[in-house]
Amino acid sequence: MNSNVIYKEESFRIIGKCFYVYNILGGGLLEVVYKDALEYEFKSAGIPRTREKEYKIHYKDITLPHTFYADFVVMDKIILEVKSIASFAAVHTAQLLNYLAISNMKLGLLVNFGPEKVEYKRIVR
Repeated sequence: MNSNVIYKEESFRIIGKCFYVYNILGGGLLEVVYKDALEYEFKSAGIPRTREKEYKIHYKDITLPHTFYADFVVMDKIILEVKSIASFAAVHTAQLLNYLAISNMKLGLLVNFGPEKVEYKRIVR
């Protein structure tokens, strides 16, 4: 196993909470339900997080009127994007890569609470 994996222990804790939530709730619920359950689990475990973290986009000498909202920023260094869909698409990875670029963070976790299972991707910038 690669010992140079960025934020290995931290991402293990986050993904563990995702599996825990899925084991209780199962699949097929709305995305917001999983976010609410994760919020509860992170709080109970003392895991620092910011939900719906807003990122403004700066262009030249202005701030653009539209912003991005990351589902969670966990431990001030990992973006967690939550989905509840049949399967990932390229657009989901692109969205997370944009969030990483705008936030200047290095690691994003894309987690899907799918109808049959939890799946996740680690996206490193």
